Amino acid sequence: MSKIALVTGANQGLGYAMVARLCQDLPPGSTVYLGARDPERGEAAVARLREEGLQPALARLDVTDDASVQALAETVARRHGGIDIVLSNAAARMVKELPQAAQVRTLIDTNNHGTYRMIRAFGPLLRDGGRFFVVASSFGSLTRLDPRLHHLFDPATRSLEDIERVMDEYVELVERGEAEAHHWPAWINIPSKIAQVASMKVVARQRQAEAAQRGLIIAALCPGLVDTDASRPWFDDMSSAQSPADAAKNVLWICTQPVESPQVYGELVRHRQIVPWV
Repeated sequence: MSKIALVTGANQGLGYAMVARLCQDLPPGSTVYLGARDPERGEAAVARLREEGLQPALARLDVTDDASVQALAETVARRHGGIDIVLSNAAARMVKELPQAAQVRTLIDTNNHGTYRMIRAFGPLLRDGGRFFVVASSFGSLTRLDPRLHHLFDPATRSLEDIERVMDEYVELVERGEAEAHHWPAWINIPSKIAQVASMKVVARQRQAEAAQRGLIIAALCPGLVDTDASRPWFDDMSSAQSPADAAKNVLWICTQPVESPQVYGELVRHRQIVPWV
């Protein structure tokens, strides 16, 4: 049976490679949307894939814009009646040249509020057997966070809106230079990833009974170290990094094969293994 899939932030890097892999692996007649904020870059990415004999569809999508996310969700619902695979991959690129306080608002709006927008718009569209994933990292574990802050991300008691508020408050602290005094890590990427994973855990908890009945999978994925323009400046040694194509193959087993372990539901998965939450 053909599938409908969407990858956000897909005009380059891992997102681009995941679109390519899905085009190759999904059944004939499937539609794979390459989500891109910049239409020119998106069109160029689609053209490159079509030169390789693949047939992705371009979806203009800015995850920082409520209207953009909602418009695409309405288009997908109208054209297809639902969606089978959502990979929320869009992320803001951090640069070493700027202080973190100058980057934190964009980072959180893209990575965290963008995840929230995707959950709200596309979560209700999941067909039976549907899969909704956020691409995060192994930094998205409470083991990386001061225990005094763990309660802020408790999936059993927090709502998505609670986590949204926490991250807005966190942005204000970073911009005022007060975050570390309130026990937050020095690197803004860590709280962002923790909040992404926490949001997926909240959704998984809220939809657990429905998911069991309908065969839904909701989880966070860590691709590991990938050799991309975004990651290269942050690592002195990239010798162990995967190519985007290899990382996509490793990540997408959960999208294109039967679930090998029900324990992946609501978890952060890296190299087919669960990353401990606490």
